[in-house]
Amino acid sequence: MADVVFANVQKRFGSFTAVEGLDLDIRQGEFICLLGPSGCGKTTTLRMLAGLEFPSGGEIRIGERVVNDVAPGERDIAMVFQSYALYPHMSVGQNIAYPLKKRRVPKSERAEMVAKTAEMLQLTPLLHRKPKELSGGQQQRVALGRALVRDPKVFLLDEPLSNLDAKLRGHMRSELIELHQRLGRTMVYVTHDQLEAMTMADRIAVMEGGKLQQFAPPQEVYRAPANRFVAGFIGTPGMNIADGVLRADDGAWVFEAPGLSVAAGDLTAEAQAGPAAMGIRPEGLSIGAGPIKGEVQVVERTGHENIVIVRVGDGMRMTCRTAPDRIWKVGETVQMAVDAAQAHFFAEGPTGRRLNRAGATGALLHPELKEATS
Repeated sequence: MADVVFANVQKRFGSFTAVEGLDLDIRQGEFICLLGPSGCGKTTTLRMLAGLEFPSGGEIRIGERVVNDVAPGERDIAMVFQSYALYPHMSVGQNIAYPLKKRRVPKSERAEMVAKTAEMLQLTPLLHRKPKELSGGQQQRVALGRALVRDPKVFLLDEPLSNLDAKLRGHMRSELIELHQRLGRTMVYVTHDQLEAMTMADRIAVMEGGKLQQFAPPQEVYRAPANRFVAGFIGTPGMNIADGVLRADDGAWVFEAPGLSVAAGDLTAEAQAGPAAMGIRPEGLSIGAGPIKGEVQVVERTGHENIVIVRVGDGMRMTCRTAPDRIWKVGETVQMAVDAAQAHFFAEGPTGRRLNRAGATGALLHPELKEATS
C-alpha cells in the first residue's frame, strides 16, 4: 500500500490547461473518487498518476517515490479501464494471468495466483470461457482480476461501471466496496456519477475546469459544499439555488430574492452586501404550511417519495421531497417553509464560496418580519 500525493500539479496541452494547481494527499488504503463533469480534468489526473500522461509542472509521489518521469510499468500500479480492454483471443484465466506472464512469474505460481483471484471474484467456473461469452458484469470482474493478481500498491479505476445497466452497476458497486474492505489497498476511482462517489468513497475530490473544488468525505461534500458549483453538482435532485442580494440590517445579514427573505445568520468575513445566492436542498423544504407561496408545476412519483417542483416569485422553480401518500396537483397553490438549519449562502459567481460559518444557519423571515426589516 502507499500514500499518493499531488503537489501543485499542472497539465497543459499546448495553450489549453487541463489540470491547474492540483494538491491532493491520498492516504494509504483510502478509496478516493475523482468526481466531476466531462472535461473537468479527472481522467487526465488519473492518467498522470498511471504514467500515461506526464505532468507539465508540480510533483506526483507514490509512497516516498517521485514518479513524474517513471514509466507506467515501473510504478507498481494497476489500472482498470472503462472498456475492460480484455484480450478477445484469450480465456478468462489467460487474461488474468497475462500480467504475471509479462513479469516472468513461474507457471506453477501463476496458476495458483490466478485460482486464488478467480475464487475471490467468483470467476472460477468461467476460467475457460472467452470474453465474448461473458456478460458485462463478468467482463468487468475479469478486468478487476487482471489488476488484482498483480497485487499493486495502488489501484486506478477509470469509470469502470459506466457500460453496465443500472441494476448491475448497483451490484458491482457493492462488490467493489467489499473488495476494498478485504484488500485495504489504495484505490483511485474516476467517475461522473455522483451516486457512485457518494456510496463508495472515503473522500471525494470534486473537480471543475481543471481545478479541485473540494476534497472531503461524502457527507461533508453534501452537507457543507465549499462553493456554489459543488452545491449544485452534488445531490439528486440538485440543490435549489436562488439568486438575490445580501444586505446588512442592524448588523445582521439578510438575503432577499423574489418571493422570499431569509435571515442569513453569522456569515464569514468574505460576505459583502450585494449580489449573492442562497441554496437549500429538496429535503430542506416542506409543503403545506409556511410563508412562501408558490404554484405546483411538476409532480414526479418515484414510489418511496414524490418530487414536487414549485414555481415561486417571478418564476424561480424550487424542488421539494414529499411523502408518497400526499399527491399534489399541478396548478395547485401551496405554502412552503424552509428548514433554516439547511440554508447555505454563496458569494456571487458560478463558483462563489460558501459564506456560512461552521455551525451557523439562516432563518426564514415571515412576510411581516420582512416588512419590519425594510
